[in-house]
Amino acid sequence: MRSEEIQLLHESLALAERAKIMKIDEKAFRKMFPNLAKEIEEKQQRVGVSSVRSDVKAAEKASSKRFVNYMPDAIDFVRRCDNERQAEEIIGYLETRKEINPDYAQRLRKQLKEKGLRSLGPKKEGGYYSKHGIV
Repeated sequence: MRSEEIQLLHESLALAERAKIMKIDEKAFRKMFPNLAKEIEEKQQRVGVSSVRSDVKAAEKASSKRFVNYMPDAIDFVRRCDNERQAEEIIGYLETRKEINPDYAQRLRKQLKEKGLRSLGPKKEGGYYSKHGIV
C-alpha cells in the first residue's frame, strides 16, 4: 500500500471509530467503491493485520522494516524464473560467481529435476517486495 492509501485507510478507520458502526447496504457500497467491492469479492491482494497503530508515521516505519537489509538468496532468484531452463541458468550463474557452493547448487538442481520449479516456492512476480513489505 502506498502511504496515501494508508493515510486514507487510517482516516476511514478513525471516522468509523467515531461513528462506532457504519451501516451501508451492498448496492450503495458497490456504487461508491466499485473497485474495492471487486477486490473483496475476488479475495485478491489481501493483507493480514497483526496490529493497529494510531500514529501513521510509526506505522509506516514499522511496516517498511520487513525487508530492510534483506539480501535475496538463490531461492529468491530461482522463484522469479518462468521455467526450469531459466532456473538452471540462475543456479549456474550463482555457482560461477561463488555466491553458492557446488554442493548447494547440486542439491538445487536435483530438487529442480525431481520435484519441479515450484517446489522451491511460488513464482515471485515483479513488484513482489513492494507488495509484501517495502512501501
